[in-house]
Amino acid sequence: MKEVRIYTARYCPYCASAKSLLKQKGIPFTDIDISGNWVFAVETGAGSGQPTFTFKQDGEKLTGTYSGAFGKANLTGTLKGGEIKFSFSGEAGGQSAEVVYTGKVINKDSMQGTVQLGGLGEGTWTGKRQ
Repeated sequence: MKEVRIYTARYCPYCASAKSLLKQKGIPFTDIDISGNWVFAVETGAGSGQPTFTFKQDGEKLTGTYSGAFGKANLTGTLKGGEIKFSFSGEAGGQSAEVVYTGKVINKDSMQGTVQLGGLGEGTWTGKRQ
């Protein structure tokens, strides 16, 4: 049997019903919901940082906020098949940049990947749920 993944939200009654039905039928599934507060450890050639993120997940769609070296910003992105991608526009040192994070959700409390800092560099990151 193929792996069943469902993208849920904590506030979604339909998601709770779907999970209940899968359990009742004995169908194993992976529930992916990254909604909530996260702290990331980011390593770049220019140094390291620990930005914080608040994600709101609606199926495969992500929205939320970023707070870190680029100030505070709203973010948008997707979570598909355990692959995450999100971005925001920020400013550091008088330069603006489109910051793009891509990676993989490891489990409900951790993820990791790479970050492109516009023309300012690139790096790697790990994220932990707070």
